[in-house]
Amino acid sequence: MNSEKSTQLVSATDHFSVLLSPTPRGARLARLLATDWMRDRDLPHPTAEAAEHLVAELAANAATHGRLTGRDFRLALLDRDGTLRIEVTDTRGEDLPHRRAPAPDAESGRGLLLVEALADRWGVRLGPVPRKTVWAEIDLPPS
Repeated sequence: MNSEKSTQLVSATDHFSVLLSPTPRGARLARLLATDWMRDRDLPHPTAEAAEHLVAELAANAATHGRLTGRDFRLALLDRDGTLRIEVTDTRGEDLPHRRAPAPDAESGRGLLLVEALADRWGVRLGPVPRKTVWAEIDLPPS
């Protein structure tokens, strides 16, 4: 089954969720779908731009580090109580993200530094086994 075609819009007002293949194409599609959802919600540009970067980083991590053959990752976006919450769930619960500074000459390893800089809060929720969800929240400006 091609899960990239199984987009499920749970509620047009406050929640979007989709299963995607753990590939670079799936990560790119996550960012594109999130961008469209946020555009439909008329999120202010700086907030939407930060959220797009967060989705891109978390989805890329799921496609790279959370990948298991035959298992998709889930992107969920929730707008509630003045907060935009981004959740990316994969099936590698044993492989937790690490907060560490990369070597100055390293070509990768800065993604979570970006997440920390852009999100007001972020963390990891384990379960149900074998899953983990990496989430990030952005406080929305008052409307």
